[in-house]
Order: sequence, then C-alpha cells, then structure tokens
Amino acid sequence: MIVLKRILIIDDDEGITHFLKVGLSYEGYAVDTATTGEEGLRMARERMPDLVVLDWMLPELSGLEVLRRLKSANEKLPVIMLTGKDAPDDQVTSLEAGADDYVLKPVRFEILLARIRARMRGYEGQPEVISYADLRMEPLAHTAFRGSREIQLTGLEYRLLQLLAENPERVFSKSSILDRIWGEDFFGDPNVVEVYIKQLRQKLEAGGEPRLIQTIRGVGYVLRAPPAEG
Repeated sequence: MIVLKRILIIDDDEGITHFLKVGLSYEGYAVDTATTGEEGLRMARERMPDLVVLDWMLPELSGLEVLRRLKSANEKLPVIMLTGKDAPDDQVTSLEAGADDYVLKPVRFEILLARIRARMRGYEGQPEVISYADLRMEPLAHTAFRGSREIQLTGLEYRLLQLLAENPERVFSKSSILDRIWGEDFFGDPNVVEVYIKQLRQKLEAGGEPRLIQTIRGVGYVLRAPPAEG
C-alpha cells in the first residue's frame, strides 16, 4: 500500500487553500486544509501532517503563535510560512520563531512545490549525529555540544551551524549562505550573515574553547579546527 505524504494548509483565504489543494493533490500529496489557527492545530493533533503550509496573517490566533505551538508539539515538523510581509525583519522573525522556510504572496505554485519537496527531503534525511572536532550536533533532537557543554541555539543559528558542520573544511561565501539559510528571495542586508556568525562564535567559544568557524578573508566562512599546538 502506498502511503501519501500529508500536507496541512492553514490559510483563511479559501481561494488560496483550494488552489493549493488541487495543485498538491495532483502532485501526489494528501492535503488537509484549515481556515483558522485553532482549526489547524486541532487537525494537526488528530492527524499529524508531514509538512505544514502556514499563513502568517490569520484571524484570532496569529500564524506565528500557531507556528510556536506546532513546533512545541513536534520540533521536527517542517513548516513553510506564506506571507505577504516582504520586509527582511519579518522574514527573520518567522525563521527565528521556528519556520523552516517562507514563500512570499502572491504564491507561485512551482516555487512552493520546490520548497515543499526540499523540506520533505530534509525531514526524511536528517542525520542522527554530526560530529567534527569537539562539536557534536543531534539534528533530530535539535541539540548541539562542545565537548560535554550544551549550546543553546536559535532555529536560524542551528541551521547555519548545521550547514557548516555537514561540510567541514568547505568554504561558503556570504551569498551562498544567504541562499541556503535565508532563501533566494531574501533581499535584506547581506551583513546579516556576519551578525549570525558572530553570535555563533560567541556561543561556541563561551567555555573558552578554540575557534571553529574561521573567516577566509574575501572568500567566506569555513568550519575548521585550529592546528594542534606543539
């Protein structure tokens, strides 16, 4: 028996939910829809989806609050935000609240479909442990350690560190990091990468540990252990 991947769409615009349900059903997904945050949360509890497409602007219960509750119940559940808010701060806010991705309205179906497929692959293929030097990450549990010290990271910080940890010794340019972590349609200040690298370094080195995230001047950033002394 073939079990279809289930997508839950939460949006109060019934035109959008119908349009997406028809398109995603044609692509082979089982699709549930809800027009309010409360209804969406109830449906998610009754039949856990494999991915949620969530509108930011919902009546009564905001999309951000729905996102927080969904992630509280299942931190690994992929959630893609639909939003007409294209300001960089709004996009960062949704990612910091736990969103795995965002798509701007008006929705282009082919873009949303590509994002859904990418997040589905990531959800199914998360490694149990990523290790490099004294850094250990457990993506399924969303934990990170330097030695025995646990490091508390935000969602964005975790995704950035995971990108580097999965590709040690590989240098990533600022633009490559922006595309992979913030998305190709992020048009904010590219210096946001430097801000998050600085925050990660502070947390990774808070116990006096040597620097792991190195800057390659004029090129980008790389996870690379410092040479052993002596």
